[in-house]
Amino acid sequence: MAALLGSAPYIYVTTRLRVRKTKLIPREEYLRMLQMSLPEITRVIQETEYKREIDELSWAFSGLDLVEEALSWNLAKEYQKVLEILPASLRQMTESYLRRWDIQNVLTILRGKDQGLPVGKIKEVLIPAGELDRPFLDRLLTLDASEVVVDALKGWRLYPVLAREYPRAVESGSYARLENELYKQFYQDMLVDARSGIKGGGKFLDYIRLEIDIRNIQNLFRLRVQQEKGDIREIMVPGGSFSIEELQQLNQIEAPDEFMDALRKRVSSRSLLSVLEEYLKSGATPTGSLHEVELALTRVQLHQMELMSKLHPFSIWPILAYLELKRYEIVNLRALARGKEAGLSSDRIRSYLVI
Repeated sequence: MAALLGSAPYIYVTTRLRVRKTKLIPREEYLRMLQMSLPEITRVIQETEYKREIDELSWAFSGLDLVEEALSWNLAKEYQKVLEILPASLRQMTESYLRRWDIQNVLTILRGKDQGLPVGKIKEVLIPAGELDRPFLDRLLTLDASEVVVDALKGWRLYPVLAREYPRAVESGSYARLENELYKQFYQDMLVDARSGIKGGGKFLDYIRLEIDIRNIQNLFRLRVQQEKGDIREIMVPGGSFSIEELQQLNQIEAPDEFMDALRKRVSSRSLLSVLEEYLKSGATPTGSLHEVELALTRVQLHQMELMSKLHPFSIWPILAYLELKRYEIVNLRALARGKEAGLSSDRIRSYLVI
């Protein structure tokens, strides 16, 4: 496909992704699954796009473990299939975007090792969609301790951050700062890629800024819940439409209404403004339901990505929008299955679905 010239490869990719998108589970199906038992939900999953992975893995896993592993496999394979049909410039940007999975996988392994979880349990939730492929992740899983895992990652592009922050994580007993520093470097790397002169880099830059803004706003709400009023500049991710100093000033505002007003005045996205307005109308405060706000912001991000996909059909937007929708399909199915297993009510499970 990369040999094709002009807009032809973009039209081809857009058409293929449009077809793939029609196979995603619609909102109505999630609502129907909420009323089902766990065995019924498992059966529905087995009748969808995940059947092949469930069949392939049924010799090694069973029950909910089989579903978890099949979902992870399917997502990683789907990402690889999308990469295969992309022309060079779009592929480079998409690979840059997918490197987030390396961070998630490394942290999952480190936390799993520290908690003494069985290798199989850790492996179930890994998504080998970044640069660290499945054989390498499998080798990490065989290592005895987290410090040995860190040492084995010397060739990873984010190793300098990992090596710098890991001792502090061990000392504090928390990976939170390490995780934040890894993502900060991840976003800086994406910004460098977008500004490298690559074809379509401008639209990629718009996406990265949107994601950084959403992440920083989520951080602001989280900090208010934690009543953290100190210097937050190291926590925030640079590169979005808010400067770090602006975020610091927003976090210093005590009164909830004043905080919301200041945020609304600074936000340009209509959909994001809509969420903030709705949140304000509901009578909630920024120290209210953190989960509710985070979920609403995620929905805003997906809505904005869908909108930009329609405005710029021959850009990186349709690709990233599809990959995010696919990612949240996995999140939703896991929430349904685990929620039913835990005996949660349908209303409670629904509150965790991105639909």
